[in-house]
Amino acid sequence: MATTRTPPKRPTTKRAAPKAAGRTKTKLDPGKLLAMNQKQLDALFRSSPAGATPKGVANGTVIAAAGTPAARALAPILGLAWRGKVFNPSKHDLLNRILPIGLRAVRAKVYREESWFDGKDAIILDYSKSSLLARGIRDEIREVAPGLYLGIVYVRRMKTINFVLQLST
Repeated sequence: MATTRTPPKRPTTKRAAPKAAGRTKTKLDPGKLLAMNQKQLDALFRSSPAGATPKGVANGTVIAAAGTPAARALAPILGLAWRGKVFNPSKHDLLNRILPIGLRAVRAKVYREESWFDGKDAIILDYSKSSLLARGIRDEIREVAPGLYLGIVYVRRMKTINFVLQLST
Protein backbone atom coordinates (compact mmCIF):
# COMPACT_ATOMS: atom_id res chain seq x y z
CA MET A 1 0.00 0.00 0.00
CA ALA A 2 1.46 3.30 -1.08
CA THR A 3 1.40 6.19 1.30
CA THR A 4 1.27 9.76 0.24
CA ARG A 5 3.36 12.24 2.02
CA THR A 6 1.91 15.58 2.93
CA PRO A 7 4.31 18.45 2.48
CA PRO A 8 5.51 20.08 5.69
CA LYS A 9 3.60 23.14 6.73
CA ARG A 10 5.33 26.43 6.20
CA PRO A 11 5.10 29.07 8.86
CA THR A 12 2.59 31.67 7.85
CA THR A 13 3.76 35.23 7.59
CA LYS A 14 1.63 38.22 6.95
CA ARG A 15 2.47 40.16 3.88
CA ALA A 16 2.70 43.90 4.11
CA ALA A 17 -0.08 45.72 2.37
CA PRO A 18 1.01 47.47 -0.81
CA LYS A 19 1.85 51.13 -0.39
CA ALA A 20 -0.87 53.50 -1.41
CA ALA A 21 -0.16 55.77 -4.33
CA GLY A 22 0.34 59.44 -3.63
CA ARG A 23 2.07 61.09 -0.71
CA THR A 24 4.60 59.16 1.33
CA LYS A 25 4.24 58.54 5.03
CA THR A 26 7.57 60.27 5.72
CA LYS A 27 7.15 62.83 8.48
CA LEU A 28 7.83 66.24 7.02
CA ASP A 29 9.41 69.09 8.94
CA PRO A 30 11.04 72.39 7.93
CA GLY A 31 14.49 70.76 7.72
CA LYS A 32 13.28 68.12 5.27
CA LEU A 33 11.66 70.77 3.07
CA LEU A 34 14.83 72.86 3.24
CA ALA A 35 16.78 69.86 1.86
CA MET A 36 14.46 69.45 -1.18
CA ASN A 37 15.29 70.74 -4.63
CA GLN A 38 12.90 73.01 -6.55
CA LYS A 39 11.36 70.17 -8.54
CA GLN A 40 10.54 68.29 -5.31
CA LEU A 41 9.08 71.40 -3.65
CA ASP A 42 6.93 72.10 -6.71
CA ALA A 43 5.68 68.48 -6.78
CA LEU A 44 4.86 68.60 -3.05
CA PHE A 45 2.98 71.88 -3.43
CA ARG A 46 1.10 70.56 -6.47
CA SER A 47 0.05 67.35 -4.67
CA SER A 48 -1.03 68.99 -1.39
CA PRO A 49 -4.46 70.32 -0.41
CA ALA A 50 -4.91 73.93 0.67
CA GLY A 51 -5.75 72.63 4.14
CA ALA A 52 -7.16 74.62 7.01
CA THR A 53 -6.43 78.33 7.22
CA PRO A 54 -3.72 78.77 9.85
CA LYS A 55 -4.58 80.38 13.19
CA GLY A 56 -2.10 82.07 15.51
CA VAL A 57 1.69 82.13 15.41
CA ALA A 58 3.54 80.28 12.65
CA ASN A 59 7.33 80.07 12.67
CA GLY A 60 8.89 80.63 9.27
CA THR A 61 11.85 79.28 7.31
CA VAL A 62 12.94 80.84 4.02
CA ILE A 63 13.91 78.44 1.22
CA ALA A 64 16.10 80.36 -1.20
CA ALA A 65 18.33 78.56 -3.74
CA ALA A 66 16.37 75.31 -3.18
CA GLY A 67 18.35 72.12 -3.59
CA THR A 68 21.76 73.76 -3.23
CA PRO A 69 24.15 73.91 -0.26
CA ALA A 70 23.38 77.64 -0.13
CA ALA A 71 19.78 76.92 0.94
CA ARG A 72 20.85 75.69 4.39
CA ALA A 73 23.35 78.54 4.77
CA LEU A 74 20.87 81.25 3.75
CA ALA A 75 17.95 80.09 5.93
CA PRO A 76 19.31 81.31 9.30
CA ILE A 77 20.62 84.54 7.80
CA LEU A 78 17.28 85.37 6.15
CA GLY A 79 15.60 84.22 9.36
CA LEU A 80 17.07 87.27 11.10
CA ALA A 81 14.88 89.48 8.90
CA TRP A 82 11.72 87.32 8.64
CA ARG A 83 10.63 85.13 11.57
CA GLY A 84 7.18 83.97 10.41
CA LYS A 85 3.56 85.13 10.50
CA VAL A 86 0.69 85.63 12.94
CA PHE A 87 -2.70 84.69 11.46
CA ASN A 88 -5.94 86.30 12.65
CA PRO A 89 -8.82 84.31 11.06
CA SER A 90 -11.56 86.54 12.50
CA LYS A 91 -10.14 89.49 10.52
CA HIS A 92 -9.02 87.38 7.52
CA ASP A 93 -5.53 88.81 7.77
CA LEU A 94 -2.04 88.29 9.13
CA LEU A 95 1.00 90.22 10.28
CA ASN A 96 4.54 89.16 9.48
CA ARG A 97 7.02 88.71 12.31
CA ILE A 98 10.20 90.50 11.34
CA LEU A 99 13.61 91.24 12.84
CA PRO A 100 15.18 89.19 15.62
CA ILE A 101 12.64 90.56 18.13
CA GLY A 102 9.67 89.30 16.09
CA LEU A 103 8.14 92.74 15.50
CA ARG A 104 4.65 92.34 14.01
CA ALA A 105 4.41 94.35 10.80
CA VAL A 106 3.47 94.14 7.10
CA ARG A 107 -0.19 93.12 6.95
CA ALA A 108 -1.71 90.80 4.32
CA LYS A 109 -5.26 89.76 3.54
CA VAL A 110 -5.89 86.00 3.79
CA TYR A 111 -8.40 84.19 1.58
CA ARG A 112 -8.81 81.13 -0.67
CA GLU A 113 -8.47 81.32 -4.42
CA GLU A 114 -6.99 79.44 -7.36
CA SER A 115 -3.21 79.23 -7.26
CA TRP A 116 -1.23 81.02 -9.95
CA PHE A 117 1.08 77.98 -9.85
CA ASP A 118 -1.38 75.26 -10.87
CA GLY A 119 -4.94 76.63 -10.79
CA LYS A 120 -5.92 74.54 -7.73
CA ASP A 121 -7.27 75.83 -4.42
CA ALA A 122 -4.68 77.57 -2.22
CA ILE A 123 -4.60 79.91 0.75
CA ILE A 124 -3.61 83.33 -0.57
CA LEU A 125 -1.67 85.90 1.45
CA ASP A 126 -2.30 89.10 -0.48
CA TYR A 127 -0.33 92.28 0.26
CA SER A 128 -1.65 94.32 -2.69
CA LYS A 129 -4.27 96.33 -0.79
CA SER A 130 -2.88 96.23 2.73
CA SER A 131 0.80 97.13 2.47
CA LEU A 132 2.63 99.89 0.64
CA LEU A 133 5.95 98.18 1.34
CA ALA A 134 4.92 94.78 -0.06
CA ARG A 135 2.24 95.82 -2.57
CA GLY A 136 3.67 93.67 -5.41
CA ILE A 137 3.88 90.50 -3.32
CA ARG A 138 1.49 87.56 -3.14
CA ASP A 139 2.16 84.38 -1.21
CA GLU A 140 0.34 81.09 -1.71
CA ILE A 141 0.40 78.33 0.90
CA ARG A 142 -0.78 74.73 1.15
CA GLU A 143 -0.75 72.36 4.11
CA VAL A 144 1.79 69.60 3.39
CA ALA A 145 1.51 67.95 6.83
CA PRO A 146 -0.61 68.75 9.90
CA GLY A 147 0.32 72.29 10.96
CA LEU A 148 3.06 72.56 8.30
CA TYR A 149 2.61 74.78 5.25
CA LEU A 150 4.71 75.16 2.12
CA GLY A 151 4.57 78.59 0.52
CA ILE A 152 5.45 80.21 -2.78
CA VAL A 153 6.33 83.91 -3.01
CA TYR A 154 5.37 85.86 -6.13
CA VAL A 155 6.77 89.31 -6.81
CA ARG A 156 4.81 91.08 -9.55
CA ARG A 157 3.41 87.69 -10.66
CA MET A 158 6.89 86.16 -10.95
CA LYS A 159 7.52 83.03 -8.85
CA THR A 160 10.59 83.67 -6.72
CA ILE A 161 11.32 81.67 -3.54
CA ASN A 162 9.60 79.21 -1.22
CA PHE A 163 9.06 79.27 2.52
CA VAL A 164 7.80 76.99 5.26
CA LEU A 165 5.39 77.87 8.05
CA GLN A 166 5.04 75.68 11.11
CA LEU A 167 2.24 76.45 13.55
CA SER A 168 3.33 76.84 17.15
CA THR A 169 1.81 74.32 19.52
